[in-house]
Amino acid sequence: MTPLMSARPETLGSLFEWMDGLSVRPPMDALRERLNALSVDADEWERHAQFSENRYMRNLVHEGNHYHALFLCWKSGQRSPIHDHAQSVCGLKVLTGVATETIFESSPSGLLKARGSSDHHAGAVAVSRDSDIHQISNLQAEGVDLVTLHIYSPALLSMKCYSITDRFVGEFRPFVDEFVHGGGI
Repeated sequence: MTPLMSARPETLGSLFEWMDGLSVRPPMDALRERLNALSVDADEWERHAQFSENRYMRNLVHEGNHYHALFLCWKSGQRSPIHDHAQSVCGLKVLTGVATETIFESSPSGLLKARGSSDHHAGAVAVSRDSDIHQISNLQAEGVDLVTLHIYSPALLSMKCYSITDRFVGEFRPFVDEFVHGGGI
């Protein structure tokens, strides 16, 4: 059981201080509570956010011994691969825009099927872990960007990627071509 949060909003600095004090990945409920209390002004993320016309961008803004914090920046129509979290807890907070999350599961044939999709508006929080299979997308109108904060503990350096058209499961290393150092906080 985690102690109740104080009435004042969580800041990025206090979130990172809490994460730095942990010796293991955070309990999902505690991470969800902290992300729900988190207040991030646009000027805090705008100076670190980098976008690409070709794919969503992962901007590392803080790293600890057992986690990474990133701002993910999405242009309209950009999606993550369908992926799991490879033994990591993932906490996501939508900073601006609408993130569409699609959850997948295996069918009896061994192929993936979508279990459902939900829209997460600015301020929304989602927390998952390990083998949860999902995809995040920016399905908003052309010109409407999406920025999300992601906390991965332990750091998500590779993950399994999936296809809805075949049974192939591959490894994806997001830091090879979709990672930039966001300048750090």
